[in-house]
Amino acid sequence: MAEPRWLNQTEQQAWRAFIAAQRVVNTRIEQQLQRDAGIPHTYYEILVRLSDAPDGRLRMSELAVATLGSRSRLSHAVNRLEQTGWVRREAIESDRRGQVAIITDLGRQKLVETAPGHVEEVRKSIFDALSEEQVEHLYDLCATLARHSGDTVDRAAWERR
Repeated sequence: MAEPRWLNQTEQQAWRAFIAAQRVVNTRIEQQLQRDAGIPHTYYEILVRLSDAPDGRLRMSELAVATLGSRSRLSHAVNRLEQTGWVRREAIESDRRGQVAIITDLGRQKLVETAPGHVEEVRKSIFDALSEEQVEHLYDLCATLARHSGDTVDRAAWERR
């Protein structure tokens, strides 16, 4: 068995700072969404992904990848979103087992109502503490980590918004 590649002191400090920042930011965003909108961040992310998709629809398998969730966890979340009337599902005629999730008008309205508070919390939790240069570095670091993990980050797509 190969010797573990232990972290040096600088790497250890960076790792611990990353974990601390991630916990604080995720907790603050989760609390804000629960308090102000009554939904977990996962549900908000599903609504955002569907809203951003062409015609407001994505295959369930694509949505699972986009939200980094398991299919069973996503299915449970979409069931809950269907109960609220924010999402509906349709079968894919060409694929007997496939389904698409579609954001409804009520789901879009929930996003319109929820987005201002969410964006304000993101701004307070992250961007108010950073300079413009640090924001650029944050993007570069996060995009590098996402690509290294096999995810895709397309800055041009985000810049077109």
